[in-house]
Amino acid sequence: MEDYLEVIYELIQQKGYATTTDISNYLNVTLPSVTKMMRKLDEISCLDYEKYRGIRLTEEGIAVAKGIHERHSLLTEFFKMIGVDEETANRDAEGIEHHLHPETLKKLQEFVKLVKNNQGLLLRK
Repeated sequence: MEDYLEVIYELIQQKGYATTTDISNYLNVTLPSVTKMMRKLDEISCLDYEKYRGIRLTEEGIAVAKGIHERHSLLTEFFKMIGVDEETANRDAEGIEHHLHPETLKKLQEFVKLVKNNQGLLLRK
């Protein structure tokens, strides 16, 4: 479910809207699978879905999607900091972003911030 919310959020940010076809292509899943998930996400109030009408994230859906997007960005940034290329960093972040404990993410965020701040100090010297 989180992958779907993240993709919908990103598509809306990029294009202003998301379609089931876009989601199907992005996640490499069938259209019936997307439709089934849209109904589930609609039932739990993460989005408003009307067949042939479009997809709108609810406030709850936006909050969940933003959280997922931020985790992904943090992990990608960390992987790139340690020398991983962007494509691999994105793929690896996608693979683990849903499995990390919130405390682990918090500590990782603090670490990334610390390293970035120290890089700024080193550049000024």
